[in-house]
Amino acid sequence: MYFDRQQLETFFVVVQTRNFREAAHALNVTKSAVFQRVNSLEEHVGVLLLVRESVAPTPAGEMLLHHIQVLKMLEADTISRIKPDASTRTMAAIVINADSLATWFGPVACTIAKENVALELIVDDQDYTLAVLARGEAMGCVSTARTAPTGFVAEPIGAMEYECVATPSFVEANFARGLNLRDILAAPAVLFNRKDGLHATFLAQLVGFPVNGYPVHYFPSPQALLFAIHAGVGYGLVPSMQVQSRIASGEFVALAPHDKISVDLYWHRWVKAPPNAQTISELVMREARQTLIQPPSASREQ
Repeated sequence: MYFDRQQLETFFVVVQTRNFREAAHALNVTKSAVFQRVNSLEEHVGVLLLVRESVAPTPAGEMLLHHIQVLKMLEADTISRIKPDASTRTMAAIVINADSLATWFGPVACTIAKENVALELIVDDQDYTLAVLARGEAMGCVSTARTAPTGFVAEPIGAMEYECVATPSFVEANFARGLNLRDILAAPAVLFNRKDGLHATFLAQLVGFPVNGYPVHYFPSPQALLFAIHAGVGYGLVPSMQVQSRIASGEFVALAPHDKISVDLYWHRWVKAPPNAQTISELVMREARQTLIQPPSASREQ
């Protein structure tokens, strides 16, 4: 069995755009031509590849999407070896959580983008990034999951440490007696979004049982969340590397300095990857292990 490249490319663009009309526009063909190519591809492999209502890949479609991603990177790597001065850029998509992107991942993303790569960063909560990878939409992701999907391997890269902070005036008004249950239920917390379960985990570890019913603000970007805390909107968890200097200067108060919470992160990558994908993985893992908190044994080995 062999694949028709035109059909593969059409399937890839349909999944990327999540819209047949937009895919037709991107491919400069009619919408009916797009439908025909996808239908022909499904007839060729003998299984349904795309759920038409949601324009989302089926499990078989996810496997095919993975194949297309690998094929694209392998072709770009081959072209660069045959013709080093070629202007063709490798297309690479990486799924990353917002806190990593705002801290340690920013520099490595720029380094990757300079490696003749057309880089797409897909941002999602660290507990949900793996689903995007499993759908075949990216070549790697940063996730809290230690178990990799089929065809991928999970590499431990370190832990992201979070500090619970607020401004001195907010602490004086809301937590004069410390971070206690009564005041937690009254004072507003600042969270990233509704997927953000880190604050609930932190409070449960702090008081010894799950806490519900506290007021919450949602500011869905690390910069906006930090700005909201700085403005006195509420208190919240922020990566330690973002606020250590601000705590030292007195701009922020650490509400639970002895109860920081750490999140273990893993880099998920293809088991069998072209050289250019391997290079990207090496860049990510090297930067992470130099920046994130490492286990004592790993620190001694470096």
